[in-house]
Amino acid sequence: MSQSRKNSVYDTSLSLLTDLYQLTMAYGYWKQGHANKEAIFHLFFRKNPFQGGYVVTAGQQLVTDFLRDFRFGEDDIAYLATIEGNDGAALFSSEFLNYLRELELIVDVEAMPEGTVAFPHQPLLRVRGPMLQCQLLETALLNIINFQTLIATKAARICRAAGDNPVLEFGLRRAQGIDGALSASRAAYIGGCAATSNVLAGKKYGIPVKGTHAHSWIMSFDDEQEAFENYAAAMPNNCVFLVDTYDTLEGVRKAVRVGEQLRDKGYQMVGIRLDSGDLAYLSIEARKMLDAAGFPDAVIVASNDLDEHLIASLINQDAAITVWGVGTKLVTAFDQPALGGVYKLGAVRDSADAGSDWVPKVKLSQQSIKTSTPGILQVRRFRDSSGAIADMIFNELQGPSATMIDPLDPTRQRNLDDADSSADLLRPLVRRGQVVAEAESLAAIRERVGTQLEQFHRGVLRLDNPHRYPVGLEKQLYDLKSKLVLEARS
Repeated sequence: MSQSRKNSVYDTSLSLLTDLYQLTMAYGYWKQGHANKEAIFHLFFRKNPFQGGYVVTAGQQLVTDFLRDFRFGEDDIAYLATIEGNDGAALFSSEFLNYLRELELIVDVEAMPEGTVAFPHQPLLRVRGPMLQCQLLETALLNIINFQTLIATKAARICRAAGDNPVLEFGLRRAQGIDGALSASRAAYIGGCAATSNVLAGKKYGIPVKGTHAHSWIMSFDDEQEAFENYAAAMPNNCVFLVDTYDTLEGVRKAVRVGEQLRDKGYQMVGIRLDSGDLAYLSIEARKMLDAAGFPDAVIVASNDLDEHLIASLINQDAAITVWGVGTKLVTAFDQPALGGVYKLGAVRDSADAGSDWVPKVKLSQQSIKTSTPGILQVRRFRDSSGAIADMIFNELQGPSATMIDPLDPTRQRNLDDADSSADLLRPLVRRGQVVAEAESLAAIRERVGTQLEQFHRGVLRLDNPHRYPVGLEKQLYDLKSKLVLEARS
C-alpha cells in the first residue's frame, strides 16, 4: 500500500459525494453530445470569513486523494440505477450508467499550495477538462476546500492572537461528526496549532497529541489531593493537573505539593490547567504560587470556550497563561459557519483541439459581488522589499500587464511596474487525471503559513477592521469582463 493511500481518510472512491444535480447535468451533457466539450472552472470565495482580512488555503492534498481514487464502482452504479424520476421511471439510462462505469478522469487542476494566504475572488483551484467531468467534481471540491480553509484560517487568527505561546486544539467532542473532527484537526495544525487532543488525527496525519485528565478523574476520588497523587503515580511524565474542580487556588496548592513529590522522585510537573473562572486573575495568582514553590517552568494551560478575541483580551490583562487549549470555537468556526466558496464556469470550447477557440463566460447577478470573472484565470503576487504589496488576477488568454483595476471600484487603479518581483500562485496539481504535485508534510505546510503571513502588513492581519489588501483585475481582463456584462445585459 502506498504511503499516500495509508494516510487517506477513506478506503473507497467518493464519486457519489455530490449533489444530484451534478449527475443530472452530466446526464444532460452526455445526451446532448457535450460531454467532451472542454471547460474551465474556478473555485473561489467572495468574502473573507470572521470579518478578517485574509484566508489560509487548505485541503488541496485531500483533493489529490479524492481525484486519485475517483471512479464509479459497481455498488455506485447499482445505487444510481435505483433513482427514479417524477414518473417513476429510472432517472438515468443504462447506457449512461455504463459510461460512468468506464469513466476515467482526464482533468487538469491548478491550485494554490496549501498554506497560501489568499483573498476574495482569487481562484484557489482551477479545473480544466471535459465539461461532464469538471461538473461531477464541483461539490466534493467545494466541500473539501471550504471547510479546511475556514478552519485553517480560524486557527491562524487564534495562533496570531496567542503570540509565541502554543495553541492546542481540543475540539474533537464538539466537532461536526467524525469527518468534521479529523478535517478540523488537520486544518487547525496547518493554521498553526501545536498539537491536538484527537488521537485518530494524530495517527492519520502525524500531528502531535496532548492531553492529561478531566474533572471526572478528580471526582472519582474522595479527595482532590489523592486524585493528583494517584495520577502522578500512574503517569509521572505527563502531569498537567486540572485544578478547578472545586476551589481553584486550593487546587493549585495541592498540585504544588504533588509536584514536589514528583521532583523528589526525579520527575517534573509539567503544569496546571484552568478551565473556568476569571482566567486572568486565577492565572496571575497561580503563577505567583508556582514560582514561590520553585516551579518557574511549570506551564499554565487555559481552556473554556476560548477564541482569538478572548485570548487577545486576556493577554491585554497580563494573564500569566502560557498554553492555550481551544476547542469548540475553533473546530466549529463558531462565528462563521461556512466559507461560502463557489465554483464557476470561466470559459468553454468545442474540443481540446488547438484550432478550437476558447469562449469566455460570465455569470451576471443583481449584486455586483456575485458577477463572475471570465477567462482562464491566474493570480500573480507582487512584492517589494517590505513584502507582498498587491495581487493581480489575470486571464492567461490575454496575458498580464502592469496595470490592475479594483473590480468593485474602477476608479482605483494601480501600476505595478515598481514591484521588485512577482510569482504566480496557481501551480500544477493534476495533469490528465494524474497527480503531479509532490505530497508535502503537514509540518512543511504549517511552516509555509507562518512564512506567508510575515509577508503582509500587520494591518491586513489584525483581528478587527483589517486593512484591505489590494487585489485587482488586470486591465485587459477588467475590460473583457465589462464588455461581456454589457453585452449580456443589452
